[in-house]
Amino acid sequence: MKISVVISLLSLALTTSPLIAKNDKKHGDKSLPPGLQKKYERTGQLPPGWQKKIVVGKPIEYDIYRHHKVIVPIDNKGLITVSIDGKLIRLIEATREVVEILKK
Repeated sequence: MKISVVISLLSLALTTSPLIAKNDKKHGDKSLPPGLQKKYERTGQLPPGWQKKIVVGKPIEYDIYRHHKVIVPIDNKGLITVSIDGKLIRLIEATREVVEILKK
């Protein structure tokens, strides 16, 4: 009887471990690939195409947001205005959801 319990636990562990491994990656915790990160550090500009990822109603990915500069601090509604590579964006600070693109 003890052997059947051990076998059951072992088979459960083997079938669930791939599922656990796939869920380890956190969404929104992405960073730039090393080559693009070096280019950003060298030139001070984000890679081409990042502007297409800024969409009203969608959150800004962290790898883009972390390059922001605060232009207008958080107001009583939780909104903040930031500049990212010269582009002005108003967003909800807690979720990074874009409310309005002020300067393209």
